Amino acid sequence: MKLSDYAMSAERGFLSSFELPEIALPDEWAPVLHAAEDLSALITSGRIRHFLDQLPDPGVAAWAKGASDAELRAAMVRYSFLVQAYVWGEAEAPVSLPANLAVPMVALADALGQAPLLPYSAYVLDNWARLDEAGGITLDNIAMIQNFLGGADENWFVLVHVAIEATAGRALELACELVDCAAANDVAGATARLEEMSEVWGRINAIFDRMPERCDPYIYYQRVRPYIHGWANNPALPGGLVYDGVEKFGGIGQAFRGQTGSQSSIVPSMDALFGVVHSNDPLRAFLDELHQYRPVPHRKFIDDLRAQSTLRAFATASGDAALKDAFNANLTHVANFRTRHLEYAASYINKQASSGAGNDPDVGTGGTPFMKYLKKHRDENRAQLLENLIA
Repeated sequence: MKLSDYAMSAERGFLSSFELPEIALPDEWAPVLHAAEDLSALITSGRIRHFLDQLPDPGVAAWAKGASDAELRAAMVRYSFLVQAYVWGEAEAPVSLPANLAVPMVALADALGQAPLLPYSAYVLDNWARLDEAGGITLDNIAMIQNFLGGADENWFVLVHVAIEATAGRALELACELVDCAAANDVAGATARLEEMSEVWGRINAIFDRMPERCDPYIYYQRVRPYIHGWANNPALPGGLVYDGVEKFGGIGQAFRGQTGSQSSIVPSMDALFGVVHSNDPLRAFLDELHQYRPVPHRKFIDDLRAQSTLRAFATASGDAALKDAFNANLTHVANFRTRHLEYAASYINKQASSGAGNDPDVGTGGTPFMKYLKKHRDENRAQLLENLIA
């Protein structure tokens, strides 16, 4: 396995190979781009639908057939933010999305193999740029490009994820190398790479620890979170959302899941590498469903890693204490990451007071009872250390 086979790199991991301001869209898109750039002002007006109803469709469906992957992804960022703002930017959610937004949104989603609403990829992976182009993808050198309301809390929430994704790139490269080491019965090589991966995970968790520095729980819940919900299991849209003008949906409401950090491919990649298995129940079904919301190359990377990794069996059979310890150290880092995610979910969401229909503190943006989901998968992660399996 090589990261380049999946449009990935050690420097960027699952992040886009481009930076959003680099991608130019056709002149006909000017009204759409202007609305996306002015989204904060339009939302603040209290009548965003009035303005978005007037947007022309710049022929997205025809354009998408010949557009590059980078152009499609850049367009997905802009349109998915507009769609989310249309649905959640006023007090009551609409029953339908107008054709001038619905048709281009579905065309872009179909071209990318994703769902027609804001995914994690458009919210985080493709929505950033470096401030100093000669510098690294670090928290002191990156900016969020497309916002809803904007402000430090919204920016910081996304940028912490961007920095984590960039840092994880080396861990993903090491994962590919570990597949080869296991296949070659290379104990020394596998141990060295696992020890380096442990250092990478230490940096990832240190970045995650910084979330509270500039993202306040109350501001996040009241001003950031409301715009990233989907239409699945959401009481504000009990019949889902109708996509006007989209023939394949036949006027029937669609219940797509909102973007969530659980759509990040980092932890699922680690589960695939280390052979972590989650029990078959409704929460596992949700995890499998989320997989379809990821970009197609990222899905393939996880699937191939799961199919090719024999690392768990190799480490178990080796009987080598250093290899086992290095394996377990990484699994513990991932469990700690899941624990911190659980802690943030409690403080940033579960302990907040409900701010109205559609922003339930007991339901995640993906439309699930997230506390139970996060606890379950964290506990299953911890239970599968090699020391718990070797007699």
